[in-house]
Amino acid sequence: MDRGAASRDIRDYALEYLPEGLYYDRNRYEDVRSCRACTKGRESCPGCYNYLGQQLAFDLDPENVDCPYHGHIGEKMQRGTGLSFCMYEFKQVRAHAAALSAEMRGTFDDVHVVYSGRGFHVVVEDERAYSLTSAQRRTLARRVGRRHPIDEWVTSGGSRLMRLPYSLNGLVSRKCMIIKEVRDLVRFDPRTSKLVLPRFIRSA
Repeated sequence: MDRGAASRDIRDYALEYLPEGLYYDRNRYEDVRSCRACTKGRESCPGCYNYLGQQLAFDLDPENVDCPYHGHIGEKMQRGTGLSFCMYEFKQVRAHAAALSAEMRGTFDDVHVVYSGRGFHVVVEDERAYSLTSAQRRTLARRVGRRHPIDEWVTSGGSRLMRLPYSLNGLVSRKCMIIKEVRDLVRFDPRTSKLVLPRFIRSA
């Protein structure tokens, strides 16, 4: 299938199932068609001849923040509220996203922050980040995880999929959006931002 046909298929799928979240594969492949016949699972990707690296990303979710009102993630899970969060938790994870992106810009050139619909992704697009080994990713994830509430397994390479910017997070009815400027990030509020409120929410 040529790229044009593939793009049309994705567009048609997105339009047919609106509103629906879309995801992209962070891995790079020599030929993605070879992956269709693979039965080994994602754990085998780094050792495959077809694997060309993975986008470096950090996933920061508000439920990972210890909250003075709602406790830590273990307590939330026991109460069955593990995916819920308050604005205290959101503001904390927003500050962590700003700080982590600044740290990454001290090492890499192409770093951006994405509002995921709930929390934030700090994404590195530098070519040398794609070539990090699995061991290097695990070491980096542990180091960053000591200071920021990231899901370490995402950075380590355990998750290939990430929500596509400009698609909808159906859990909270908010659009996934790249936040280009630091000044926009520090005051970003998903309750009122027209950038992330879908039309059906704004017109309600």
